[in-house]
This record gives sequence, structure tokens and C-alpha cells, in this order.
Amino acid sequence: MEVDFVYILSQIFTIIMYALLAWTYFLKDKRKIVIISAASLVTNIVAYILLGAWTGLAMCIVAMLRNLYILWDEKQHGKRAQNEKRDYIFLALVYLGIILATIPTYEGFLSLLSVFATSVYAYSIWQKSTKIYKFCGIPVGILWVAYNLYVKSIFGVILEGILLIASITGHVAETKTNKV
Repeated sequence: MEVDFVYILSQIFTIIMYALLAWTYFLKDKRKIVIISAASLVTNIVAYILLGAWTGLAMCIVAMLRNLYILWDEKQHGKRAQNEKRDYIFLALVYLGIILATIPTYEGFLSLLSVFATSVYAYSIWQKSTKIYKFCGIPVGILWVAYNLYVKSIFGVILEGILLIASITGHVAETKTNKV
């Protein structure tokens, strides 16, 4: 790993991405979570381009399309307490997109860590419950820490670790709020 201008720039984008993503674990409104998550994905896409992390980049693109659909669907059909048939079809299409995006970007078993993280996150954001979203942030965080180790993103490892703590804190706070 060479620490040059491109690498430093990738780490700056990584810092911005994680700041935005950490913010989502403290929001209660799903629409706001999806919007801020989309903004974090844009910065993550740039970081992964700079790092040459192609599977992670592909997962970010799938995630961006997923978030745009979620925003569109909520605008068209409003907020719903339960998933409908089209939601299940959408989730299946997201998983198909994850598989199709993985095939040309596969760089070995460790590159699949980003695929697993994206798959769990897709399930969590698809849910109508922010409690499930916050709980799923825990395994997602562990997988992204491992992927960032693989692509040698120092700030990715550090900040994903902090985000993992934020997701645990957000989950605990949500659990305590629901018990009261």
C-alpha cells in the first residue's frame, strides 16, 4: 500500500462517508435514513474508485439503486407499516443485482465480505422497523471492518469500528425506548 495523494483522497472520502452513515443510526425516520445513506454511498463510491476496490464499488452502486427505489416507492405509495408483494419482489431484485454485480468484480473470497455486508444491509433497510435496521448494523459493521482490512483502507477500518459502536449504541437506545 502506497500512501500517495490518491490514497489520502480516498481516506478523506471514507471519513465523510462514515460520518454520514453514523448519523443514520441516530435517526428515527426511515426516509431520512435512506437519504443520508444515499449521500454516504456517493462518497463511498468515490473512495472505492480511488482504492480500486471494485467489488465494494459494485455493492455501493447496487445499494444506491436500492435507496433510490425506496425513496421513489415511499413517495408513490406513502409510508406503510408492513411490506407488500412488490416489496418482496424488490428485495429479490436487489439480491439478484448483488449477485450480477459480484460476478465481474469478484477478486477472491475476501472480496465477498462486501457482498455479505450489502446483503444484510439490504435486508435491514428493506424492513419497516428502524429497530431491525439498527440491530443489523452490528453484523454489517463487522463485515465492513473485515472488507476494509482487505482493501487496506485504514480509515475504513477505524471508522467502521466506530460506526459499529454507533450501531450498537443506536440499537440499545432503540430497545430501551421501546421498553418504556
